[in-house]
Amino acid sequence: MKSLSLVSCQLPTHRYKKSGGEHAVAPNHLDRRFAVDRPNQVWCGDVTYIWTGKRWAYLAVVLDLFARKPVGWAMSFSPNSDLTCRALSMAFEQRGKPKGLLFHSDKGSHYTSLQFRQSLWHKQIKQSMSRRGNCWDNAPMERFFRSLKTEWVPTLGYVSLSDAPAHISRYITGYYSQLRPHTFNQGIVPNEKEAQYDQAS
Repeated sequence: MKSLSLVSCQLPTHRYKKSGGEHAVAPNHLDRRFAVDRPNQVWCGDVTYIWTGKRWAYLAVVLDLFARKPVGWAMSFSPNSDLTCRALSMAFEQRGKPKGLLFHSDKGSHYTSLQFRQSLWHKQIKQSMSRRGNCWDNAPMERFFRSLKTEWVPTLGYVSLSDAPAHISRYITGYYSQLRPHTFNQGIVPNEKEAQYDQAS
């Protein structure tokens, strides 16, 4: 390929890097009880990777399980605790600093770190974690990322990181939350399900 000046359009293989530091895991308090009866009761979080021209970028998302509504997100070139803390802080501020929350995630180092656990502690949020290697324990997040990548993200990724955040934000706040019918919500969009709850409360 090099001698013929050919360039592969296949994206390079992604691998997460292991990180050191002080880490601790939490029990699986959620235990796949994904159907909750009010907003701001259980949030799930996860991180995925997206190609941005010359390198992988990372997207952290916080999802409210009640209506499967994404309520916080952040992007960077590093899948670290700064990234997950920014997504959590965005959700916490935008949702009015709710009390009595449970936050569920996998056992990635960006969630087991002292930095992230302290962020949860300061916000008085209880932590829950999936069993190791069991993607079904955080199935709503896996489903959201699948929808994002199949419905919205370009097949070959973005040209650069500067192109990605605004485009992904339009999916999260516009298409996914306002326009896309959701099977879990009996065919209504996440924003409408939350609006119906507010009217009935």
